[in-house]
Amino acid sequence: MLILISPAKTLDFSNNELESKAVSNPVFLKEAEQLVTILKKYSIEDIASLMKLSPALSKLNYDRFKEFDKAKGKPAIFAYKGDVYEGFELDTYKDPELDFADQHLRIISGLYGLLKPLDLIKPYRLEMSINLPNKKGKNLYQFWGDKITDTLNYNDENCIINLASQEYSSSINFKKLNKPIINITFKETVNGVYKIIGLHAKKARGEMANFIIRNHIKEPEELYHFSKNNYKYRSDLSSESEYVFIR
Repeated sequence: MLILISPAKTLDFSNNELESKAVSNPVFLKEAEQLVTILKKYSIEDIASLMKLSPALSKLNYDRFKEFDKAKGKPAIFAYKGDVYEGFELDTYKDPELDFADQHLRIISGLYGLLKPLDLIKPYRLEMSINLPNKKGKNLYQFWGDKITDTLNYNDENCIINLASQEYSSSINFKKLNKPIINITFKETVNGVYKIIGLHAKKARGEMANFIIRNHIKEPEELYHFSKNNYKYRSDLSSESEYVFIR
């Protein structure tokens, strides 16, 4: 069972956990370097327009790309900070949890394509939905093409648990996947109607991923027992390709 999650806009490179742990390089490091080469040519104003950022954030990311080659890397799962990653109990992870995560968790990234948790990444910001012109097209979906899908197909896990957002899931060519994919949906009752509340759903995705890792879950049916923050699996609202949790 392979778990997919999205990256986070917020990064923390203030310290470097796992300096003694066997870290790895992203499988698409060469492609990431190609994108950085493109972005190094952008001015601060270009970055602001491309990413719809404030002047301060535009300057930050302009500097990140200019200094990218010199920057120090950090394992992805420790570098990303955000609503999804709040669900992980990383401070309690020991080698068995980290090893399981590295085998069964993948992070879809606009810059790096597909990451393992212990892959080293450098400070950046590049959302998958950004229209960045490149030799393969006008956006990152065209840049990545079927590379992410092919890599998922190469993995020998029996199925994929999709906890990534629509923005990042759209980088996958579902018609070409050679294994079943199960989308996880979190909803809550609002005025008698089941709705997806973005912030809560993001946190729940991280908590679900953490639940899988902490319990070394390998079969989809075991996800029925997830009950963090009062979520409950609803078989009447679910299907083979979508598991719905309600609270």
